[in-house]
Amino acid sequence: MPRKLNKLFNLRRKQAQTTDDLSGRDQPQETIFEPSQRNSQRSQVETKYSGPPLENPPPVSSFPDGVQLLYQDSEPTVDICFVHGLTGNRVSTWTAHGQSEPWPKTLLPLSPTLDKIRVITYGYDAYVLRKSVVSSNRLIDHATNLLNDLTTDRAGCNASTRPLIFVAHSLGGLVTKEAILLSRNNPDVHLRNMFECTKGIAFMGTPHRGSWMADWAKIPASALGLLKSTNKSLLKILETHDQLLESLQSRFWSTIRELREGGRPIEVTCFFEELPLPIVGSVVSKESATLEGYHSISIHANHGDMVKFGSIEDNGLKRLLGELSRWKSQARYPVTSQPTRTELTSGSQAL
Repeated sequence: MPRKLNKLFNLRRKQAQTTDDLSGRDQPQETIFEPSQRNSQRSQVETKYSGPPLENPPPVSSFPDGVQLLYQDSEPTVDICFVHGLTGNRVSTWTAHGQSEPWPKTLLPLSPTLDKIRVITYGYDAYVLRKSVVSSNRLIDHATNLLNDLTTDRAGCNASTRPLIFVAHSLGGLVTKEAILLSRNNPDVHLRNMFECTKGIAFMGTPHRGSWMADWAKIPASALGLLKSTNKSLLKILETHDQLLESLQSRFWSTIRELREGGRPIEVTCFFEELPLPIVGSVVSKESATLEGYHSISIHANHGDMVKFGSIEDNGLKRLLGELSRWKSQARYPVTSQPTRTELTSGSQAL
């Protein structure tokens, strides 16, 4: 566990029945406090830290998952899909403090260089910590749902061949990468359209090489005093040098290189956080959020606030809009299906 967390949870862990939460052999036993003690302990934690893992998740039964339309011009020529990260949801992640609407809905239409767009947001249950139960979905399950839901949504509005751009925050970047890989060479023709139509991805604080947030899985629930259930599979993949994360990274960038060599590149820009969270520090380091050989841009905010823009004049938003506008100008609609290297090889063998 990082040194910065020790100080924060030292008091709680002294009173907790500690076990190795990753072993899967024993579940931690929650220490019983009197109501006054529990409120006092909870106040100490909430006062010191209000980062992602302690956010209050919406009820499981009403979680806002799936595709939601935020904005659409009369004749859109490109779809921009927003995918949130850990402990976020499809609306709140993109809503600035003090605002009632997400900025992709209110601010993107104000950009003169982003006309004729359709803006959608995707939600999935990424609350790895809950008081009751958490989703058991693995990364690949969330990616499969993204692929299927987005394909269905685009087909429903006759947009299956419309260019597609992703803006993905934190864990959402990993979900997006996996979904694109699942789309490529998919045996179902209609599911391959997502891969063929993707023109650019803006990774916002995505932990390509892991993040210390995985250490939350090692903290007994009783030490937090608020949370009783964790989705260990999602947290594990965020560990630095996790084999699944390394495999995803290798497969995705192999695909990106192949497309670039074939003359149909997917544009990639990595945005990283400049500011730490209080007490905790940086959630995703610059080294993990950026990729050698690809454009990287900083956002003057912490991990959560780096995707909460309150004004069209926000310099972080201007930097993102510059990338989105450039990619849109390069996209052609409709997208024509192009054979991949695997399909070409298979075809030549058949001949």
